Amino acid sequence: MTALKKAARAEVDRHSGELIRLSERLHADPETAWEEHRAAAAVPELLDRGGFAVTSSYLGLDTAFHASFGTGPTRIALCAEYDALPGLGHACGHNLIAASSIGAALGLAAVADDAGVTVEVYGTPAEEGGGGKIELLDRGAFADVDLAMMVHPAPVDVAEARPFAVSHSKISYTGKSAHAAAYPEAGINAADAFTVAQVAIGLLRQQIPASARVHGVVTHAGDAPNAIPEHASGRWYVRAETLAELAELEPRVFRAFEAGALATGCELTVEPESKPYAEFRADEAALAAYRANALELGREFAPDGTASRMNRASTDMGNVSQVVPAIHPYIGIGSLPAINHQREFAAHCVGGTAQRALLDGAIALAWTGVDRAVAP
Repeated sequence: MTALKKAARAEVDRHSGELIRLSERLHADPETAWEEHRAAAAVPELLDRGGFAVTSSYLGLDTAFHASFGTGPTRIALCAEYDALPGLGHACGHNLIAASSIGAALGLAAVADDAGVTVEVYGTPAEEGGGGKIELLDRGAFADVDLAMMVHPAPVDVAEARPFAVSHSKISYTGKSAHAAAYPEAGINAADAFTVAQVAIGLLRQQIPASARVHGVVTHAGDAPNAIPEHASGRWYVRAETLAELAELEPRVFRAFEAGALATGCELTVEPESKPYAEFRADEAALAAYRANALELGREFAPDGTASRMNRASTDMGNVSQVVPAIHPYIGIGSLPAINHQREFAAHCVGGTAQRALLDGAIALAWTGVDRAVAP
């Protein structure tokens, strides 16, 4: 096993410059969910040159891809995310996720025959609310995989993912426009409906579990101050510890939106943006192997605390973990006080510390794949 791990690390090191350039290329050209056309073309280029069989527009999804190498009995999957946040770019570091998964795949491919591994890479679009991995699962992806992995940037290293289950909904109100000064009584104010709903949600928070989260943004609430807003729309997330708890909480939140419609006379429309994301079920053996491998590389895992809370973020990798063994560790990029989903965090997702995290993550994942394949 030691020889296999040395060979895998050497392959990652050999491609280090290309992996860093890939990460920087994605960072400089962020694309949001379902729009990652340039990223979906760029990310598998190294795999294609390395002898992987690459399938673009995988399973009918334009910005997904699949790549495979080897014929061994143990199937190891690496997930590459590459979508960015609207308005914030790569403030969650998906550029590093993509590059580290590609690096891990190249490292494993170098020892695939000796380790008895088939290496698979899934290019998974739309993690930021679109549920790309869920769409892939529904279309048959990840079948018979022995271990699925990825590593996610965070302020500090945390091995175990414990994300919330989450639903994503588009909320729309339709009212009636009118001149706000001359004929206000003729209008039905869609913006007011959101005001009522948000007050109701604020009051509801006292009666929901402390671990639950309800949050969202109004994306449109009128066009002119002298016209009663006829249309208003927003995006809302509801999070809970498990899918079962989410199923109980979500109707209560929706009743708050119904209250806005009832109070104002507006018509309410609720549209799911994806299927709900599930809580994460970590494979304990793979998690222990990753932890040992990261420590071997000189990584240090943070104690519980504010800086380590990124492991509670929701991910559609949770749905993958419900179907096949999976891990989703977090790797620190030394960003504090900047944290995920801040512009300052995006700035930390390139540069020396981020580069080390990228390469350490790739090596640790490759080594963990070797452990799964050859450990007794």
